[in-house]
Amino acid sequence: MYEASAGLFVPYLRNLSALLDKGVAYAETRKFNPAVLLGMRMAPNMYDLAQQIGEACRHATVAPALLAEREPVALPAVEHDMAGLQARIATSIEFIESLPRAAIDAAAERNVFFKLKNGTELPFTGRTLLLTFSVPQFFFHVTTAYDLLRHAGVELVKKDFLGRK
Repeated sequence: MYEASAGLFVPYLRNLSALLDKGVAYAETRKFNPAVLLGMRMAPNMYDLAQQIGEACRHATVAPALLAEREPVALPAVEHDMAGLQARIATSIEFIESLPRAAIDAAAERNVFFKLKNGTELPFTGRTLLLTFSVPQFFFHVTTAYDLLRHAGVELVKKDFLGRK
C-alpha cells in the first residue's frame, strides 16, 4: 500500500516539479512571463495548469493521509505563480514522506472516506481508494499538466514525464 501511494506519488511529484522548471526555462528563453503558462487550459471548462498542479498535490497528499489515519497537510489556495506551486509540490512531498509506512501498509481493507470539495464523502477501502480513485485522479492531473506544457511549446519528452531512472 505504501509503494502504491507514497512510493508512486513522490517520484511523480518530483517529475512534475522538473516539468515546471522546464516551463520556466522555456518562457525565459522566449522572453515571456512564465506565469502565462499557469493560466493555460485544454478547454474553457477545465482547470488551468496551476489548478492541475494543485489537484495533483491534493490527491497525492490526501490519499496517503487517509491511509495513515492522519490529517492531510493544509495547502494554501492555489496561486498562479511558479514559486508558490513549486513550494506546494515540495510541501506535499515532505508531508507524504513523513507518514508512517506501517500504517499505510495496514490500510488495504480499512474503510476510508474521501471528502470532495463540496463536502460529499465517498466511501472506499484503502485499496479501492488508491486503485480506483486517487491514483487515476493524480495521473489525470499530472498528465494534463504535462500536456498543457507540451502544447505551449515546452520541449518535453516521455522521459520528462516518467522521470530519469
